[in-house]
Amino acid sequence: MTDVQQFADALQELERSRDLDPFLEQFAEEAELLRPEPGRAVHGRDGARRYWQAYLDQFEQISSEFGRLEQDGRLAELEWVGRGRLGTGREIAYAGVSLLTLDEAGLVVRFTTYYDTAAFLVPDAGATG
Repeated sequence: MTDVQQFADALQELERSRDLDPFLEQFAEEAELLRPEPGRAVHGRDGARRYWQAYLDQFEQISSEFGRLEQDGRLAELEWVGRGRLGTGREIAYAGVSLLTLDEAGLVVRFTTYYDTAAFLVPDAGATG
């Protein structure tokens, strides 16, 4: 059974090890994962694998720091700040919140995350201020 602290710990281990298999054990076969961009929902364990691999692939290094973890039965909320380096070598820090819905066995059936997508935009080198 997954609880919010176990999920946070497993995510931090995923970020360190980049080994998807242990992390994906927390997701139900019918899991749905959503990001803030339209049309970015994926389904099932295969979808979860693609989702989390895409997450890792955009970073040379990433580490999530959790400021608040809350759980009420099958619903959990994680507030976090991600810090690291993009694949381009640019440093990044961005904040967000993730919401989990768990099934009766404690597996994640819905994962939704909202974060500061502007942090990923490349600053305009020609801009004047």
